[in-house]
Amino acid sequence: MAEVIWTEPALQELDSIAEYIALDNTAATTALVKEVFNKAGRLETFPKSVPIPPELPDSVYRELVVPPCRIFYREDEQRVLVLSVMREERQLRAFMLGNS
Repeated sequence: MAEVIWTEPALQELDSIAEYIALDNTAATTALVKEVFNKAGRLETFPKSVPIPPELPDSVYRELVVPPCRIFYREDEQRVLVLSVMREERQLRAFMLGNS
């Protein structure tokens, strides 16, 4: 079983998305954040259960989609490292995942 570890940039990106949604609907923000953490928590047991991002077909990264978020992570035997969160309508660029 792998431990899910959120990087500070990923948490900040999720917070930014949540703050934007909260401008119109605070309840939706709470529900979204709960759903993101619940689905990301399942990666402890099933880290390979979600696809590789279509923009990076031969990469070590995987993408969990929780509309309107795309959550990017990489995993090894010990951990799932959540690297980035972005709005799903944006296209991923390799530099957005940093050098992690």
